[in-house]
Amino acid sequence: MILPIYTYGQPVLRKVAQDIDADYPELSALISDMWETLASSEGIGLAAPQIGRDIRLVVIDLDVLKEDMPEYADFKKVYVNPHILEYDESEKQSSEEGCLSLPAIHEKVLRPTRIHVKYMDEDFNEHDEWVDGYLARVMQHEFDHLEGKMFIDRLSPLRRQLIKSKLRSLLQGRFRCGYKVKVPKTK
Repeated sequence: MILPIYTYGQPVLRKVAQDIDADYPELSALISDMWETLASSEGIGLAAPQIGRDIRLVVIDLDVLKEDMPEYADFKKVYVNPHILEYDESEKQSSEEGCLSLPAIHEKVLRPTRIHVKYMDEDFNEHDEWVDGYLARVMQHEFDHLEGKMFIDRLSPLRRQLIKSKLRSLLQGRFRCGYKVKVPKTK
């Protein structure tokens, strides 16, 4: 089932998500719905808060980039209870990011190129690894959602000021995108 993407202004996007266990109700159906939602919105990553769930669950599909990045062919992964343990601050890179919860906003974000992560796969097998390159950027972006953060929080005050009217439009539901969304209730 394709779920609506929660857009900027929804309170769940600012909450710190909770770890889950293998008994989480209908987890496999939720993961399946997240894959379907991600595909229909043509994104590469989706965190549970973006569909209104305050749990630590992320799906990432980099297979769609295989023409430009052949190393990511067939890359589709589920991350349960992911946490970034350490950032290797020795090298950072600035690259443009967008977000399904921030339709039509794209900005350059500076991030470390290498991170140390711990997570479980969908079978609850634990993983502890160093990740680098584009996957490290995508993980940081998606895992930020689990901490109640969005990529716009990593912009300079000047850049945030420059996109203020776009953010206001999102809050008011004045935007277009090609996927199902849930906008915040306006007062």
